[in-house]
Amino acid sequence: MGYIAIVDYGAGNLMSVHNSLDFLGYENKVADTPAVIDGASGVILPGVGAFPDAMAALHASGLTDAVLRAAKEKPFLGICLGMQMLFEESDEVRLCEGLGLLPGRIERIGTDLKLPQIGWNALDIVRPNAMTEGVSNGDYVYFVHSFMACPAQEDDLAAVTDYGARVPAMVARGNLFGCQFHPEKSGKVGLHMLQNFAKLTEVGK
Repeated sequence: MGYIAIVDYGAGNLMSVHNSLDFLGYENKVADTPAVIDGASGVILPGVGAFPDAMAALHASGLTDAVLRAAKEKPFLGICLGMQMLFEESDEVRLCEGLGLLPGRIERIGTDLKLPQIGWNALDIVRPNAMTEGVSNGDYVYFVHSFMACPAQEDDLAAVTDYGARVPAMVARGNLFGCQFHPEKSGKVGLHMLQNFAKLTEVGK
């Protein structure tokens, strides 16, 4: 039986993701070594805090190469800051290079509304994908962020939300997925999306 690896590089909200996968009945491991990531059937990259700090922590952990390999070979999900790290660069705090798995950059949300955006907001699915199966336009999910992804290719954009601006909520390309919101904190809708992802990994219950 395979497992889903949750990347532990010291800058992610690991336990809520771990607990959600446990609740759904999918085998998972907190991964703090390249071997655990390499052996996984699917990988989740969580993230909280500032972009440069998270990238520095990932590089210091020695897990960057394993993360890049996984993102090219198996179902891979970035959550919140973990989604933003998939892109080429961010201007949060200072200009910082990301993982470069998707073309585009991270910029502060251009809105007159209060930042950070904290709370529930509706999804507008613009390009259905495996993770949005069974999810409806208008379903609510939980966000906590001040910066947003600006994909260079519109085809990578899977869902958006309205926060006084069109804010990318989800990206998808092949085996690679990113959720700006927290599916592990988004009730039944979020759990359903995590289940959709787990099914892609073919990890048994």
